[in-house]
Amino acid sequence: MFSLRTFTTHTKSLIEKYHHGKPLYLLTFFLLLAAPQGLLAIKYFVTNNVPNHPGGRRFNQEIGVPYALQTMDVVNKFIWNISEESTDADRKAVSTVNVYISDFTGATAYTNGNNINISALAIQFFPPGKGKFIFNSIMYHEMTHVFQWYGNGTAPQGLIEGIADYVMVKSKFYDPNTYTRPGAGSRWDVGYGVTERFLEYCDSLRNGFTVALNKKMRYAYNDNYFFELLGKPLDQVWRDYKAKYGNVPASQSMLRDTNY
Repeated sequence: MFSLRTFTTHTKSLIEKYHHGKPLYLLTFFLLLAAPQGLLAIKYFVTNNVPNHPGGRRFNQEIGVPYALQTMDVVNKFIWNISEESTDADRKAVSTVNVYISDFTGATAYTNGNNINISALAIQFFPPGKGKFIFNSIMYHEMTHVFQWYGNGTAPQGLIEGIADYVMVKSKFYDPNTYTRPGAGSRWDVGYGVTERFLEYCDSLRNGFTVALNKKMRYAYNDNYFFELLGKPLDQVWRDYKAKYGNVPASQSMLRDTNY
């Protein structure tokens, strides 16, 4: 599954063209994660393709491969925990996760399968002193894409992005002052913050709703899952949600939809 985060006006001003660097080195790491049923081997690889790019240099100086690898381990365990996936049978079969720091524009990060790509240009313009914080935020969102369920390609892309943001928000690696406000958006499946806030509302109706929905999406997705879990059709749940929070201006729905 492919996830692409394009820049909004919140970060667009930070992005300018820069020269293309050349990959100079590869650093890898191997971790063994202990699971209750045995020993599960997960391989993590971090590659800085552009060490001479300002963003590549900043990655090495402020974040670094050892910290990135440690973060991947922590995030992986967090995702399994919040998703209530404690055994191999519960989890998606993923043995390797790759992170690439590369020179591309138009997005902060995107994930394709088990490959996470982060823009060196985006790293270059992270706010001062926020490198590790924003890197964590990116990793919680993007690694969720590696491990979450997609309903065998039938789930709405906006829901997939909303669940990834849901994990990020639960991790606390986000800015609550600029993140999407509850009630924002014209549709429930816009994605990112709009959908994340809707999922939080659904959690308030039934504890663990989002986790249960993700589990149901293992093999297929259907709007009827909302009725099965909440006792109301999806359209009614969305109307109730909008009625609770009022008509939040659309501009607020874009505060954090695609910043990272």
